[in-house]
Amino acid sequence: MDARSNTIAGWVLAGGIAALGLSIVSGMYFAGHEPEKQGFVIPGVESSEGGAAAAVVPIGNMMAAADMSKGEAIFKKCVACHTIAQGGANGIGPNLWATVGKPLASHAGFAYSDALKSKGGTWTFEALNEWLANPKKFAPGNKMTFAGLGNPEERAALMLYLNSQGSNLPLPSPVEAAVANAAVAEGAAAEPATPEGPPAPGADTSTPTTNATQGPAQAATDNTK
Repeated sequence: MDARSNTIAGWVLAGGIAALGLSIVSGMYFAGHEPEKQGFVIPGVESSEGGAAAAVVPIGNMMAAADMSKGEAIFKKCVACHTIAQGGANGIGPNLWATVGKPLASHAGFAYSDALKSKGGTWTFEALNEWLANPKKFAPGNKMTFAGLGNPEERAALMLYLNSQGSNLPLPSPVEAAVANAAVAEGAAAEPATPEGPPAPGADTSTPTTNATQGPAQAATDNTK
């Protein structure tokens, strides 16, 4: 009976060891490893090693490349809360006729949040761009439930459409790429230069003595003492 028990215990122990070894080997084989280098670069996505953020496109360039018809289609996301026709009624949100260029929280008859009323300023293209990107970040605590438009092309198209509905303000001028990147270049040029490397072995880095820098007249005076 003891021999049989020992045999069973031995098989159980051997099975446990085999299972443990299989678990270790399979874990090593199937472990996920991030590639040293991405196979291709996805615009706007950084690798885990970091890197420069995608360049911000100037508002004028965004507007110049925008498609108003796309903006009108995007506005369909807004009609559940807003009207845009002249004289249209307020809904969950205010009527948006001639919004561009008007002061914030200024449409008559709509109960704006304190957050937006205290924000101040005017609905410029820059302000609209920030608002449409992230309303909660633009004025924390406002009533807007829309999360925002993350795509700058969609924001530009929507702003172009909004501007055509009663505002018709001049669009910001596009900025040439060289001018848009000037600030980046100036910032890099302003960084202090760093030494190219440590002094060469055996180089004399001590401060020269006074005698080494004396002129001939001073040396002659010293010789008369």
